[in-house]
Amino acid sequence: MTRGGDFVKRVAILGSTGSIGRQALDVIARHPERFEVVGLAAGRNVELLADQIARFRPRVVSAGDSAGATELAVRLDAAGLRIHGSLFGKDRDVERIAHGADGLHAVACESGAEIVLAATDGAVAFDAVFAAVDRGIDIALANKELIVAAGELLVEHARRSGANLLPVDSEHSAIFQCLAGAPRDRVAAIVLTASGGPFWERRREEMADATVADALAHPTWQMGVKNTIDSATLMNKGLEVIEASKLFGLPGGQVHVLVHRTSVAHGFVVFTDGNVVGQLASPDMRLPIGYALAYPDRLTDRRFTDPLAAVGGETGAAATTLSFQRPDLERFPCLRLAYDALALGGTAPAVVSAANEVAVNAFVAGDLRFGHIAACIETTLNRVGSTKLSLEAVRDADRAARDAASTFVAERTEGTSKRA
Repeated sequence: MTRGGDFVKRVAILGSTGSIGRQALDVIARHPERFEVVGLAAGRNVELLADQIARFRPRVVSAGDSAGATELAVRLDAAGLRIHGSLFGKDRDVERIAHGADGLHAVACESGAEIVLAATDGAVAFDAVFAAVDRGIDIALANKELIVAAGELLVEHARRSGANLLPVDSEHSAIFQCLAGAPRDRVAAIVLTASGGPFWERRREEMADATVADALAHPTWQMGVKNTIDSATLMNKGLEVIEASKLFGLPGGQVHVLVHRTSVAHGFVVFTDGNVVGQLASPDMRLPIGYALAYPDRLTDRRFTDPLAAVGGETGAAATTLSFQRPDLERFPCLRLAYDALALGGTAPAVVSAANEVAVNAFVAGDLRFGHIAACIETTLNRVGSTKLSLEAVRDADRAARDAASTFVAERTEGTSKRA
């Protein structure tokens, strides 16, 4: 299908109502001549999903569960949109409303997508993404847990099928772009930058009782709740270290982190001859999303044709200095734990990722202090350990880690109640 002489790429989004999914749809809406949405999958936000369906007219859609699928059908009917027949007129019918794991699989593999944006949290979309990769469908990767827990396996599946794995995280997109055309055996190190989050200048004791509102006050990026809190603990960067190691085939010792508060420089590659290639851009997630969706081409975005706007945002308030600091692993132990898990290998990264998810959810719910997030992860890693990597082992490790982390939270909650 072409419009105006340009090839139109068919896109499916897993997690369309989340932060990344919404921004991806914004990119697509800005470039209707380049993209066609053929599949959308979401969880509980059925109202927004229905609005997205009405606007983008996908073929296959999925809600989180059967109740959500029923509600979605009711909402579409109430809006005068019917499944099969006259939905959206002659041009497009919604061919299927599905839910749960089967729905994710249908959106990824049965919608006719050429690229699938994996933007769900946790392990819910693992099977759907692997199935799409095995069919040779390109994947735009915005799901940290997927690469952290099973990155080596996904890379191997992609190698066999020929599917492209295209990172959406700004840092990994930066490294991907810096490595273009470069011999991998000449890479000495890669450097991921971190904003430092809202607590960069606080002592560890000051962070211990931080509130959820404090942790969500990110100085630079607009992200979802979990990623923003992960940025406050620097676990976000720890998970990205694991991702980078697996995506680019480098040991943890060659993956470094530097804190860069203005979030203009996103990553660097240091080559064996001493040359360093870096990538700079405005701190706007729509840029790496657009790069992944359009790959191997690039989009034209007139907001950033001014060179000042390109590194300073739409206002043109360009950063005039580039400063970097090494992170303190004592103040931010979650980053150290990620390196520890990477060194252990096997299912250890999956354990750390799952434990972190439980800990963050407990913190948001008021059941765990901010200062206990790292302790929850470390205790879980010590209790569950690591086994040889396989998809089934990843699932088992994920379940065991969630159980162990939940036990840790319950013990802390019980102890708090007794003291009260």
